[in-house]
Amino acid sequence: MTTGQDIIDYNGKLVAHESEIANALVELISGALPEAQGKVWHGHPVWFIEGNPVVGYLSMKAGIRVLFWSGQSFEPGGLKPIGKFKAAGYDVPSVADVGNPALADWLAQARKIQWDYANIVKKKGVLDKLTDF
Repeated sequence: MTTGQDIIDYNGKLVAHESEIANALVELISGALPEAQGKVWHGHPVWFIEGNPVVGYLSMKAGIRVLFWSGQSFEPGGLKPIGKFKAAGYDVPSVADVGNPALADWLAQARKIQWDYANIVKKKGVLDKLTDF
């Protein structure tokens, strides 16, 4: 998968250490989910499988946070719940943390465990399982 110019531009606007983390995440995500389509969506990079958002990252005051849309359903735990749906996140304080084996495992689970975020508006906030898990 080729990284889109919008993601390259996003990463280029980050401070140096965050840009390094973000570039490492792009490589990791692209390798783990080669079928996923990456683009900047709602202001930060997000990867979609068949139109459904599965993983993304954003710059926060504390650093880079990786967000898994279905992360609250992943096993084992280790992700922080975010929001009122099924999303969960992982803070990446340094580029060395991109090598965390749990991160690679969560990316594999992002493919297998998906809630249907693509249709959440149409279903008035109701999430259905998109995959069997």
